[in-house]
Amino acid sequence: MTGREHGWAGVGWKDWQDHGVVRWRLDRGADPEGWGGGRLLHHVARFGSPEVVAEVARRVADVDALEDGTTALWEAVLSDRPDNARALAAAGADPWRPLVGGWSPGRLGLAGPTPDLFPLPEGERGLTGAERAAAREGRRLVAALGDLYYDGTGLACVAGIDAEEAVHRLEAVHRAAAPPEDEDPDDPPNPYSDLYPYDRGELGLTVGVTTVPGGCVVTQPWGYAPQMPGVLARLSAGTVCYGLYANPKSGDQGSIVRDGTVEGSDLHPGGAPDPDATSEEVLASYLYRHNAVAYSCAFVGLRPADARAVTGPPDLWVELPQRDHWNL
Repeated sequence: MTGREHGWAGVGWKDWQDHGVVRWRLDRGADPEGWGGGRLLHHVARFGSPEVVAEVARRVADVDALEDGTTALWEAVLSDRPDNARALAAAGADPWRPLVGGWSPGRLGLAGPTPDLFPLPEGERGLTGAERAAAREGRRLVAALGDLYYDGTGLACVAGIDAEEAVHRLEAVHRAAAPPEDEDPDDPPNPYSDLYPYDRGELGLTVGVTTVPGGCVVTQPWGYAPQMPGVLARLSAGTVCYGLYANPKSGDQGSIVRDGTVEGSDLHPGGAPDPDATSEEVLASYLYRHNAVAYSCAFVGLRPADARAVTGPPDLWVELPQRDHWNL
């Protein structure tokens, strides 16, 4: 169904924050149940104002109706919209209904920035000790990495080995920074000269490697080399890697390689949990929502103190050998 068929044609993103616009549409027959092929209440829970959420909630048949296995209240919590979540609860939505991975919106909220969002009912299970520890580390890690720009970056987060061991496994050659060579005045300037004055023809196989608590990070701020399958396979011997490429065209792409075996590919770190996600996966998706780098680090247990391992300068610059890195 389209917005036009539901009576919402022409409504822009800012309009979902305008109670008057939405109420005017509803009073003239716009469908309170549907928008853009999904449920309107789920949409405004993510993008609307609390007043809009309350307006739509009082007009739907069921404030706890499901879309892809979740309620509008779940979407408000997952999207960090506490005021919208409160509006939905006031309209009768159930904060403690188990949904994805056994988590309810209320329990999930206990791990977030507003743990007092809903009063914990008597007999309702709060967070376990392990979940509280994961939430604390999640807040620390997100703050430590900060608001970094990583579009176009490739990463391999590796558990349990340091930078020198990673270089050994990759059979890479150490490179020292040297004075920049004379550049063609017609050639665009090197955007990474403050990190490494590379020869432009060698860009593709040059990567940085940095030891961090819990393991190491292999990075390439300008390309995908660290998450090529052959690179991850060598790094993952006896351990686990999470590879990330922040593709400027198609978004964040993740992969998991454990002891040379690919366990997952074309993943979406930092995105919403899948409908069949485990309890641990749901919590990680919530803690690191919209933060693919933090998710990748946390997946393998890395605990960097800052963003240097990602943005540079790294501990070591190395050059990968000439081989087919796309095959294991």
